[in-house]
Amino acid sequence: MCGIVGYIGQKQAYPILLEGLKRLEYRGYDSAGVALQQDHEGRLAVIKAKGRIADLEAMTAGRDLSGTLGIAHTRWATHGAPNDVNAHPHADMSGKLAVVHNGIIENWSALRQLLEQEGVKFRSETDTEVLAHLFARAYKGDLEKAVQEGLREVRGAYGIAVIHADRPDVLVAARNGSPLIIGVGEGEYIVASDASAIIEHTTNVIYLEDREMATLRRDGLRTSTVDAIPTHKEVQQVEWSLEQIEKKCYPHFMLKEIMEQAESLSDSMRGRLDAETGEVVLGGVRDVSKQLTHARRVILTACGTAWHAGLVGEYLFEDIARVQTEVDYASEFRYRNPIIDEGTIVIAISQSGETADTLAAVREAKLKGALCLGIVNVVGSTIARETDAGVYLHCGPEIGVASTKAFTSQLVVLIMTSMYLGRRRHLAPYHAREIIKGLQAVPDLVRHVLKLNDAIRDVAARYKDCPNWLYLGRGYNYPVALEGALKLKEISYVHAEGLPAAEMKHGPIALITEGMPVVFLANKGLQYDKVLSNMEEVRSRGGHIIAVATEGDKEVARLAKHVVSVPDVPEPFQPILNVVPLQLLAYHVAVMRGCAVDKPRNLAKSVTVE
Repeated sequence: MCGIVGYIGQKQAYPILLEGLKRLEYRGYDSAGVALQQDHEGRLAVIKAKGRIADLEAMTAGRDLSGTLGIAHTRWATHGAPNDVNAHPHADMSGKLAVVHNGIIENWSALRQLLEQEGVKFRSETDTEVLAHLFARAYKGDLEKAVQEGLREVRGAYGIAVIHADRPDVLVAARNGSPLIIGVGEGEYIVASDASAIIEHTTNVIYLEDREMATLRRDGLRTSTVDAIPTHKEVQQVEWSLEQIEKKCYPHFMLKEIMEQAESLSDSMRGRLDAETGEVVLGGVRDVSKQLTHARRVILTACGTAWHAGLVGEYLFEDIARVQTEVDYASEFRYRNPIIDEGTIVIAISQSGETADTLAAVREAKLKGALCLGIVNVVGSTIARETDAGVYLHCGPEIGVASTKAFTSQLVVLIMTSMYLGRRRHLAPYHAREIIKGLQAVPDLVRHVLKLNDAIRDVAARYKDCPNWLYLGRGYNYPVALEGALKLKEISYVHAEGLPAAEMKHGPIALITEGMPVVFLANKGLQYDKVLSNMEEVRSRGGHIIAVATEGDKEVARLAKHVVSVPDVPEPFQPILNVVPLQLLAYHVAVMRGCAVDKPRNLAKSVTVE
């Protein structure tokens, strides 16, 4: 959620910290700050500012910010309003110790009361400041031991980086439930909550596990558990390049990522489909193939956009794999007592692989004996490490907060996974070959749909000021209606509802007024005639229909004010093509309304707290 960057090495820390924060802007934030160890001062230099990183830069202009050790942070407010005081880093009373923190300390209130009784004066309303005072109370010259001792009193999620003015040779980092990565350079280390802040300097990284910490010095690092048990870490390689996380010629990352989808879909399929044999090759699930073959039930669990992908997956697994499937919000799954029978497979879907609720759902499922698979994009992420097996999206880094290319890659991976199961259960080779050939054609068809960008922009201009929208679809396209509405809400702040088209007349039809935009997914398919009837109902009440329809469809053209025509494909592939115009529609509405497309208010890219 928030962004952490820490540096210890031979170079000046401030420029590296600032550039790292800029790489993390997409995660969402409302304030920024930095703390530096400076040889000529007895205290740490701590500078914090509400607003954007540019505000922090303005505040630091002309100041001496030399130093080769420092930490920095972009905050997304939870405890306390977004302002200068509540911004991170937070320091102890002496000003010698500073900490940056992602996550939530659940017992912060009790700890704060205890510390106040001991004479500690708090400056902020945050839970994080508790950590600074706990570590300072335990500090006796050894920063590593002080952090260990303080964390033993803490209950909750954290990713932290800590420095002390008296220890210019040490940076301590720790995590529990909130991701933290260490970039390994020559005589230097960079701590970050996301690899995008590191890869400009190194692609060698170490991933910390929950309740694990690292003590970094310029000449080496040591890792251990919070309980001081030594651990051994392998250095791994980040797959992404700096070029991949640049905007290039696009005004926004979101538009770049929408336009990359033909390529990202091809990357997700590459090396995994054999059109001659009808086989799907998924190396990440090979070791659990027998258990998958005998699965009696599949539970797909996710949050937000990934949950919408899961809804499409429910249709896919039941149609193609012929296995009973259900979809759960991860945030609900973790708090009820789910029934996990023998033969239950739980598949967690998450772009970042760090979504807190989804990770908690995985842990609950494993506790109850389920085989757990992960469908994630970020290699080495926590869900990727904690699941028994899984499939990477391989769609490249997604920087825009509103997910686009990760969603369509999730759909492709779900199709391939359902086929993998289907071939081992009932699916005939000739049928599998047909599906594979159709799937391999999808990237070129997406390229065709992307050429409709200008026409979709014109539709957006017509309806950008409408306060309420309705999105309707049936079957495979019901989840697409939900996703289209979510995209509009996320980035343009316009109220929108997605519904199964048949449910409209069970209440929501009362909302339809003259000129209200109603988006229909109206492709040719099993429920096509039913969708036409729903369109008639909207049209008779004055709603303005924007339809995504099969090319050449004259019936839809007769009923709709605007038609976006997409190629004719089998129903399982329709969501991939249909969502692209809805992504573009939301994007153009948001731009025309002057919204921060890549960094929508109140949202974060990776939600690592409840």
